[in-house]
Amino acid sequence: MASPYEVTPQAAKDLLTDRKQATLIDVREPAEFALAHIEGAELIPMDSVPAELQKLEGLADSGDLLILCHHGVRSLQVTMWLRAQGIENCYSVAGGIDRWSWEVDASVPRY
Repeated sequence: MASPYEVTPQAAKDLLTDRKQATLIDVREPAEFALAHIEGAELIPMDSVPAELQKLEGLADSGDLLILCHHGVRSLQVTMWLRAQGIENCYSVAGGIDRWSWEVDASVPRY
């Protein structure tokens, strides 16, 4: 792990596919999501996260939350905010969807 708040894209993929113990939450804007997204990711734009806290708490009850954005800045902010709300099992995907495209799945468009 890059930090206690982050996981590498490969570690995130392993959690999502091998063990199915996590939910991928994409906190980018809808227009960004339309350009490129990871199959199975749930879009909850950053500004909507506080209103979706109850839903996120429910998802966290079934496994880790992996928070994704473009380069990892917004996702880290959301992760830290969620931790402050008591959701300890959430992690930012380091480097965002851009790094995911480089390291995990080159078919995900870069923008």
